[in-house]
Amino acid sequence: MYSRKTVFLAGGLILIFSALACTTSASDDTAIAAKAINTLGIDLLARVVKPNENALLSPYSIQSALAMTYAGTAGETKTEMAKVLHYPTNEDALHRSFSIFRKELDNIHKNSVNEVKNSATRGEGPTEPMTLEIANRLYGQSGYAFRPAFLSLVKDNYGAPFQPVDFIHAAENVRNEINQWISNQTHERIKDLIPRGGVNDSTRLALVNAIYFKAAWAEEFFEHSTKAKPFSINGTKIEKVPTMLHKSQRYGYFRGDGFQAVTLRYVGGEVQLLIILPDATNGLADLESKLTSQMFTECALAAPAEVILYLPKFKLEPDLISLGSPLQSLGMKTAFNQPKGSADFDRMAPRNPNDYLFLSEVFHKTFIALDEQGTEAAAATSAVALAAFAVHKEAPRPKPIEVKVDHPFVFAIQHRASGACLFLGRVVDPR
Repeated sequence: MYSRKTVFLAGGLILIFSALACTTSASDDTAIAAKAINTLGIDLLARVVKPNENALLSPYSIQSALAMTYAGTAGETKTEMAKVLHYPTNEDALHRSFSIFRKELDNIHKNSVNEVKNSATRGEGPTEPMTLEIANRLYGQSGYAFRPAFLSLVKDNYGAPFQPVDFIHAAENVRNEINQWISNQTHERIKDLIPRGGVNDSTRLALVNAIYFKAAWAEEFFEHSTKAKPFSINGTKIEKVPTMLHKSQRYGYFRGDGFQAVTLRYVGGEVQLLIILPDATNGLADLESKLTSQMFTECALAAPAEVILYLPKFKLEPDLISLGSPLQSLGMKTAFNQPKGSADFDRMAPRNPNDYLFLSEVFHKTFIALDEQGTEAAAATSAVALAAFAVHKEAPRPKPIEVKVDHPFVFAIQHRASGACLFLGRVVDPR
């Protein structure tokens, strides 16, 4: 009997790669991961949500889940995934880049905790650390012939322990167990990532990734300054929305070709919010069509300027997104067993003509809330198997630069040193 086994990959935000000795600088190493993260994020932003709707993705979460998957591919499946995911030909360099990036993110959280401890001793400084938590785990069918090398790679370099489970006889119980783990890791912001029927008795492996981020602004907005201000919903209809106001000499600022970009740092300064505002009220579609990874990298290090910023508060909690079709439309077909019999995950488990692994779906879910105190965001990604801007740095002006974010815009929460987007989205209606 012809038998196909699905691989279920659930996740949020993770980095899982071989830990190899490196001779280049950390920024050079993380550049590979940052480019892959940002470029895939841009590709998916244009495909998963209609352009006239709010959108939120975690490109880092998606890439992390798929990077674990890529480590188990061979043949045409590996070639297709590398192209769609914007991976270099040197797989060791790819794994090293993601591994170093993950360690940098881990250090940000540790540094923030230490900073709060030191500030308590001094009696000044931040009172609450930035929370940036990334977790990985593998749930695999007990007794299935997973390759020891693959499991070791994931455990040693991705920090993802292997948890034997029984999909064959208790798929629903395993689904509940995975969903509860993700909920715990994201402080209950991401619930029921895997929908009913998302795993079944054919599922053999779940690679689970989760990310949670919560941080105060380096310079808080004051609630008494928040007023109802006009916002052009979808670039057409004017409505009043709660809009924050703050003047700072430490915001980063870019004047680009047809857009403005402002960066606002969180406590510690290593992670920041990037706002990209098109000049035209109805210019969001044109802006998104020109987004590039290089633009995010350049905006990340925007020069400081004195800025008066009007920024609407917003909270986004999109429905569960299925990424299988968008990824296939980008060219990642054989991983999803299209055409039938083509999936090749031989480096994950031995591939036999009538018993092999393949992806059946990729689920993704996110959350973000942004207000006067700071930002809280979470994401989980679940993969079920089996021309460019001319950006010019502008010197500070004698008079403050007034930026009114009063029409649709793109935003990202990014790692400042690399420009990599932990979260990426658009706001067309902040209500």
